[in-house]
Amino acid sequence: MRPSILYPIFAPIENISGIGKRYAGLLYGLCGNKIVDLLWHLPSGIIDRRCNVLLNQAANGKIWTGKVRVVEHLAPKTKKQPYRIAVEDDTEQLILVFFKTYGDGLSKQFPVGAEKIISGKIEIFNHSLQMTHPDYVVDAENAENMPLIETVYPLTAGITNKMLNKQIKQAISYVPQLPEWLDEHFLTQHNWPNFNQALRQIHNPQNLSDLEPNSPARRRLAYDELLANQLSLAIVRGRLKKQKGRSLTGNGTLKEKLLKIIPFKLTSAQQRVINEIECDLSSEYRMLRLLQGDVGSGKTIVALLTMLNAVECGLQTAIMAPTEILAEQHYETIAELCNKIGVKTALLTGNVKGKARKELLEDLSAGKIDIIIGTHALFTEDVVFKDLAYAIVDEQHRFGVRQRLSLSQKGNLCDVLVMTATPIPRTLVLTQFGDMEYSQIDELPAGRKAVTTTVMPLSKIHDVVDALERKLQSNTQAYWICPLVEESEKMDLSAATERFESLKEIFGDKIGLVHGKMKEAEKNAVMEDFKNGKLKLLVSTTVIEVGVNVPNATVMIIEHAERFGLAQLHQLRGRIKRGYEAGNCVLMYGYPLSAVSRERLNTIKNTEDGFLIAEEDLKLRGGGEILGTKQSGFSNFRLADLSVHGDLLLTASKEAALILHNDEHLQSPRGQNLRTLLYLFERDEAIKTYNAG
Repeated sequence: MRPSILYPIFAPIENISGIGKRYAGLLYGLCGNKIVDLLWHLPSGIIDRRCNVLLNQAANGKIWTGKVRVVEHLAPKTKKQPYRIAVEDDTEQLILVFFKTYGDGLSKQFPVGAEKIISGKIEIFNHSLQMTHPDYVVDAENAENMPLIETVYPLTAGITNKMLNKQIKQAISYVPQLPEWLDEHFLTQHNWPNFNQALRQIHNPQNLSDLEPNSPARRRLAYDELLANQLSLAIVRGRLKKQKGRSLTGNGTLKEKLLKIIPFKLTSAQQRVINEIECDLSSEYRMLRLLQGDVGSGKTIVALLTMLNAVECGLQTAIMAPTEILAEQHYETIAELCNKIGVKTALLTGNVKGKARKELLEDLSAGKIDIIIGTHALFTEDVVFKDLAYAIVDEQHRFGVRQRLSLSQKGNLCDVLVMTATPIPRTLVLTQFGDMEYSQIDELPAGRKAVTTTVMPLSKIHDVVDALERKLQSNTQAYWICPLVEESEKMDLSAATERFESLKEIFGDKIGLVHGKMKEAEKNAVMEDFKNGKLKLLVSTTVIEVGVNVPNATVMIIEHAERFGLAQLHQLRGRIKRGYEAGNCVLMYGYPLSAVSRERLNTIKNTEDGFLIAEEDLKLRGGGEILGTKQSGFSNFRLADLSVHGDLLLTASKEAALILHNDEHLQSPRGQNLRTLLYLFERDEAIKTYNAG
């Protein structure tokens, strides 16, 4: 149960006066449906109304605040004309302009001779000063009601900044005096305010520097959010570590056979990672580990060698891939090797139907299949294993903590390995995979040649086509990636189809087209023709399937490369690093090219280090878009910005480990305060692991 001290701020947003049903709907979309969501809606700027010079010194286009006398009302002659009011100070006259307003109301608000304090933007029109719809008007005797510093918030249609300021001030008044969960010495060392002070400061900035990500108030709040994240993941991870598993310690015979027949030597990084995984497998507790390796680093052979531990113990293993193409590719690689060492493999995808599917499922439940490869269909109800001991999930890095917890339930005390070819910055590994152990293959196999990356404007597309024509006359294949237009699949398809038709005039029947609207079987057929060399050039609408293995494809042309993210460009380029021939990647851009796009293209041009690219991606556009195409895998932090607060994350990770080492169940006085922190940032899942025993 959430602590009662937090009840006021977890109440519905409608509890704030002035928020009705319609307006609440707008706020839901902007920030959320609870009062606490208003607190997490951070300002984006300020309006400084402290400029109170005389009117004859007021600057055009600037905010001016000052005392004026009402001189006269200039009522419009027609309804289309604005209503004007002449006001003045001791130096100059100013015309207040109002559109679509009633004169009666303005006469009452601005009686002739009255003194008012007004604030708004000054404009010069026909050599006269004017102010259209003043932002604030207060009686001279109530000068204290004029907000000299106005906080500016991100808005949505139907919500004004003045309204939102009023509601957030009310929301802050609901915040109780919360207990301190941070160490007193730590607070003093960083010169941070307490939580309540930090919240008030961030919503009442006195200058722009107060809104900087590294201001004391913002860093304090960011650290609270990161500590809640790291503490919750550490709690879940600690519980997982105590889940009983079974020791998978093979006799090594199958591994020895496999190592003798593979035509290459394992890298030191591969060997290190195999040792880490086997150490987990041999433990009496369940394994949950993330294996991260750049494109072509050799994750598949690592997976197979560790799977043989379970097979040597007479148990079953499974590999789940995100697409049928990738599942089939894994199967081709693994089955060829396993057949030579006497290990039974099978492939289960949507294409396996009828009698063949029935027989496969019978063999699986009878234990006749050692290693099964397939899509997510492997984990549907009708798929029954005799004894699944080890499951490997490839490229499904968007699984949340809860999904990872439930995944291993398919087998009997099943160990789980999650693999990804997307390099992830260390900070994001901590925040999203903190419940998992972590291995990294940071070395490519010997003999892999670098890809030459060229950046060119689209105006030189004819030169690119000419060079491609010469290249394809040799025994080379190529990809042509068409621009991504997220707003319209029709535009995507149209762009790809037009490019395909224009290139077909040059390359004839040696060119194929793949797009998202094609049926799976049709798409697979085109991919198969490309893999076996019938097609020389493949045109695609968006991202070529992750992991597609065509060693002979050594050329890639990406149209409108500025529309792709760094991670996407790196993944795409990886498709031409599958063989041992040097590859060529051409990034074609359109004008105008923004500074960020230029920096992104230069990064891809200058390095092939996926982890360096991932770090640059984080700096350029934050943590929300590092993984995948839509890249929605990461929970969005409301107060922390990983591109700025990475140092705080590392500190929070270490502190979370120390906290649980000293107070495993958060029972001490500070531990109870930290429980409040977890509930404040809605990390309830961590507390539930305690309640579940």
